[in-house]
Amino acid sequence: MDISTISIILIVFAVFLILGMPIAICMGWATLIYFLMLPTTKFILMLPSGMFQGIDSFVIMAVPFFILAGEFMNAFGITDRLMKFAEEIGGNIRGSLAYANILGSFLFAGITGAAVSDVAALGSIEIPAMEKQGYDKPFAAALTAASSLVGPIIPPSIIMVIYGSIMGVSIAGLFAAGIIPGVLFCFVDFSYVYFISKKRNYPIRPERTTLKGILLATRSSAFALFMPIIIIGGILGGIFTPTEAATVAAVYAFILGITIYRNRFSLKTLKECLLNAGVKSSYIFLIIAVAVAFKWVLAVLNIPTHIITLLTSISTNKWVIITMVNLFFLFVGMFFETGAACILFGPIFAPIMVKMGFDPLHFGIVMVVNLCIGLCTPPLGVCLYGACSISGVTLEEISKEVLPFVVLNIMVLAFITYLPGVALWLPRLIGF
Repeated sequence: MDISTISIILIVFAVFLILGMPIAICMGWATLIYFLMLPTTKFILMLPSGMFQGIDSFVIMAVPFFILAGEFMNAFGITDRLMKFAEEIGGNIRGSLAYANILGSFLFAGITGAAVSDVAALGSIEIPAMEKQGYDKPFAAALTAASSLVGPIIPPSIIMVIYGSIMGVSIAGLFAAGIIPGVLFCFVDFSYVYFISKKRNYPIRPERTTLKGILLATRSSAFALFMPIIIIGGILGGIFTPTEAATVAAVYAFILGITIYRNRFSLKTLKECLLNAGVKSSYIFLIIAVAVAFKWVLAVLNIPTHIITLLTSISTNKWVIITMVNLFFLFVGMFFETGAACILFGPIFAPIMVKMGFDPLHFGIVMVVNLCIGLCTPPLGVCLYGACSISGVTLEEISKEVLPFVVLNIMVLAFITYLPGVALWLPRLIGF
């Protein structure tokens, strides 16, 4: 292994990352410079076809359709109805709007499968509403970012689709394995909200909650609430594949928009939804394509073998090794986009963990949860920046408020890591 070559690649990658370039650009330049340093041009000539093959997958086609379903939900007011339902369920207890924030993210997670979409869609509703009722704005923004993490954990999940497609692991099995960890994330968030609401004397919802109000909110959002049941039930029941489920989700949301919620529908709205979904999907596809090319660099430099040697030189105990891997992914999650991290590091670490006796589904969900925690971990958690952009608070303010949530989420991670049966119970129950 040429240490100087590796150093150059790492320096190029780090410089672009420090300059604030998107992760796809960082990996792309590092890959291109490495190939230009080689004495042969065959790798550069193979680069376009290799990048295309990385995204030429039927399973990956689920990504744009899940994103499109989320766009339809926002544009047609389905998100507003889900939040109204969550607020009614929250009741008149202290901190009720904070509980509604978490519940709203949980419901939204069952449709889109992306944390950033959750922040963008619900944050513009939740943060102003919480501030108006007397919550501290940094806390409202931090809670919105933290609660959004269930998006990629509760099925459907875009990152699980990516991981399952590249690792050959059952995506439906991963979806099933994500349900209990996602519920645990919500539980610890609820627990902290209960504590902090008492301590800071956060307000009780001024509108009185009644059975009639709950029934009206349920009726108003019934079709939207039925959507996760169709998606998750269809996938786990073997009725359709994740890609077909994503298509069903988008079509279902569109039908709701032009029939039940038609007052929000227009051709201009449809055009904007398609355009936004296309732009967001193209960025994810670019990350996947470039990550596949960057993975070539790692393979040529024999990085996976050296990582294995390093880990086993420290310890041969599988629990010690998975602890080190967890720490590594918590660090990686702060800087890498989740899809890119899956493509780059999944093929390196998954075979090691499976060889040491870990179930592929177990390690898959541990890796996904790890990377999701990084989405709201300072200094570069993308959900933090999304919440900052919506709320106007500084990164320092939101970081202080989000740290207790991060600590609690890491506790959940440890729980599902060292007690595999927690995440694997449901997949095993339904035959995975």
